[in-house]
Amino acid sequence: MSVEDVKKEIRELSDLLTLYQHAYYVENAPKVSDLEYDRLYDKLVKLEHEYPQYRFPESPSSRVGSDLNSDFPEVEHTIPVLSLDKAYSSDDVLDWMERTARKSNRDLTFVVEEKIDGASIVLYYEKGLLVRGVTRGNGTVGNDITPNIRTIRSVPLKLSEPIDIAVRGEIFLPLESFEKINTEMDVPYANPRNLAAGTLRRQKSSEAAQVPLDIFVYEGFLAEHVGDHIEILQYLTRLGFKVSSRIGVFSSRNNQEKNRNLPALWTRGVFEDLESYIKRAVESRKQLPYEIDGLVLKVNELDVREALGYTGHHPRWAIAYKFVSPKGETVIKAIDVQVGRTGRVTPVARVDAVRIGGSTISNVTLHNQDYIDMLELGIGDTVSVSRRGDVIPAVEEVLEKNDRGNPVWKMPLICPSCGTPLVRIGSHHFCRNPKCPAQIKGRLYHFVGRDQMDIENFGPETVDFLLDNGFIRDIPDLYSFNYDNLKDFPGFGEKKIELMKKGIEKSKKMPFSRVLPSLGIPEVGKKAASLLINAGFRDIDTLLAAADRGNSEVLTEVKGIGEKTAEIIIREFSNPAFRSMIAALKEKGLSFSEAEDTAADKYPQTFSGQVWCVTGSFKNFKPRSLAADEIEKRGGRTVSAVTGKTTHLLAGSGGGSKLSKAASLAIPVVSEEVFIKMLRNREGDSNGN
Repeated sequence: MSVEDVKKEIRELSDLLTLYQHAYYVENAPKVSDLEYDRLYDKLVKLEHEYPQYRFPESPSSRVGSDLNSDFPEVEHTIPVLSLDKAYSSDDVLDWMERTARKSNRDLTFVVEEKIDGASIVLYYEKGLLVRGVTRGNGTVGNDITPNIRTIRSVPLKLSEPIDIAVRGEIFLPLESFEKINTEMDVPYANPRNLAAGTLRRQKSSEAAQVPLDIFVYEGFLAEHVGDHIEILQYLTRLGFKVSSRIGVFSSRNNQEKNRNLPALWTRGVFEDLESYIKRAVESRKQLPYEIDGLVLKVNELDVREALGYTGHHPRWAIAYKFVSPKGETVIKAIDVQVGRTGRVTPVARVDAVRIGGSTISNVTLHNQDYIDMLELGIGDTVSVSRRGDVIPAVEEVLEKNDRGNPVWKMPLICPSCGTPLVRIGSHHFCRNPKCPAQIKGRLYHFVGRDQMDIENFGPETVDFLLDNGFIRDIPDLYSFNYDNLKDFPGFGEKKIELMKKGIEKSKKMPFSRVLPSLGIPEVGKKAASLLINAGFRDIDTLLAAADRGNSEVLTEVKGIGEKTAEIIIREFSNPAFRSMIAALKEKGLSFSEAEDTAADKYPQTFSGQVWCVTGSFKNFKPRSLAADEIEKRGGRTVSAVTGKTTHLLAGSGGGSKLSKAASLAIPVVSEEVFIKMLRNREGDSNGN
C-alpha cells in the first residue's frame, strides 16, 4: 500500500467512524452493528499504530484517553461565563418576562430550556477542531480538562464547518449509567452530578473514558452576527453538537413566530401558556433519563441581549426557574477532615445549623478536593445546601463569597490522626499508614457492623471504649480479649458481657461470603465477594495464591471485576500486615472457605429477571441487606435507587422518597408481610405444593 493510499484510508476510516459515533451518541440512531463498528475501529487503530505520523488530531481513537497525568492548567475564558439570576415560582418568571419586555420596548420571544443538573463546560473550537475544554471556574478563569473532554463521545472533535466558535454546555451522567455504576460500588456515589464532576477532574483521561458521560450544549458564541438564539441552537445542531429536543418557545400574541420552522419536538406557545408548561416540566422530570433541577428562560433576540447587558453576577437577559426542593442557606464555619478505614481522607463542612426537609443539618460532606475546587469553596462562604433525594446533605453552590479574603480551601499535607504525609490517588487523598488510629477504628466499625459480621453488642461506643482503654488494638484482638475483665467497668454488667461473648462466638459461624467483605478491602464489598466466590475463588488461600503470582488478569476474567479492583486485591493480599491479620483470624476459627454449592441449587430462581430496590426498616430483616440476600438467592438483582428499570420496591417503615418515585413510575410496592409470603409460597411451589 502506498503512502497516499494509507493516508487516504486513515482519513476515510476516521470520517466514517466519526459519522457512526455521531449517529449513535448524538442522534440515538445507530447506522451499523457493534460488530461492524469494532471491525472498522480496530482497522483504524492498527493503521495509526503502523503510521502514527498520519493520525489526525480528531481521530475517533483519541476517545479512549491516556494514562498520563494531567495537572489541569488554568485558562482565561474569552466569553462571559456567569451564573444566572433565579426565580422560584411561575409568577416570578412571568413578572421577569414582563419587566424585560418593558425595558426592551418591543415584542420579544423567550426560549425555555431544561436546566441540566451536571457540570458546566466551555468548548473552544478553532477552524472546526476542538482545542480546549474548560471548566466554568470563577467565570473568568477555569481549568483546562481537554484530555478528559475528548473521551466524551457526544462531544464532537471536529465540526461540520471549519469555524472558530466557543460553546457552553452541561456535562451529565445519564441515570441508567449512574445506577449501573453504583450497583458495582462498595460505597455508592451520592448522585450523578457529583460523579460527573469528579470524573471530569480525574488525572488520567483513560479513567474518565470509563464513565459514559454525555452533554447538551445551549449557547454558541460566534464572531459573525447571528440573528437570534433559536438560529444558534439550530446551527449548533448542524455543526454536530447535541442539543436538547425538550425546548419551549414563547412569544407575545403579537409575535407568535408563526413562520418559524422549529423542530417537531419543540413546544411553541404564548406567554399565557408558560405556567402550564412549567407544571408539565415539573411533573415529567421523574421520567427523564437524566436529572434536571429547573428551567432556564432566555431572551431570544441577540440585539436585545446586548442592550440589556450583564450585572457583575448574571446576564439580565436570562433567568433560572429552580424547582422547589428541600434547601437552605447557611455559612461554612469550618472544614474538617475525616480518615476512613481504607485511609481515604474526606473533607466535611461544619455549617451553621439549618433546617431542611424536617431535619437539622450541621455537617455536610464535601467528597474530595476536586468537588471543593468545582464549588470554589472557602471558609466563611454563604452556600446553598440541599438534601438530594431528601436524604443526602450536599452543598449546591456558593451564594456569596466570604468577606475575610479566605481562599478556596485546600487539603492538609499530613494525616490529622497520625501525622503521616497524605498521598493523592485519583480524585482522593489517602493516609498510607495502616497503623493510623483513625483507620484502625474505621476497620473495626466496619468489621462488627450489621451489614458485615453483625457482632451483637459491639456498637461504635463499645469499640471506642475497648480501643481507648488499650484492650484491643485491631480486629484479631476481638477474638483474644478476655471480656470478663470488663466486669469492674461501669456499663458492663454480667449480662452484657455474656451477650458480647455470644456475639463473638456467633460471628465465627459466619460464612466466607460474609467474612471476605468484612475485612475492609477497598472495592471488595458484598457484591464483589459474591462474584469472586461464584467464579471459583472459594477460599482465602486461592486469593492469596493469585496475589503471590501478581497476575491481575486471573481476577479481571471474573465478570464484574474491573482492572482497578483486581489491582487493589493483589495489593492488599500482598501486604504482610494484611496476611498476618488473616492468619490470626484463621487461628481464631473464622471461616475462610465456602462449600461448593450454588444458590440456584438450594433456592428456586423465581425472582430471575427482576430488579428490586429495598428501602425502609423491617421487623424480620435486620439489617435490611438480609432481605436483599433473599432476593439475590432467588435470581433477582438489587439496586440502590428506583429507576425506570426497577420492577419491585420492597418497602419497610420509613420508605421515604423512594415510595413516591415508585408510585410515579407505576412500580409495584411490596410490603414485608407480602414479601415473606412470596418467599414461602414460591419455595412451596418449587417443591410441587
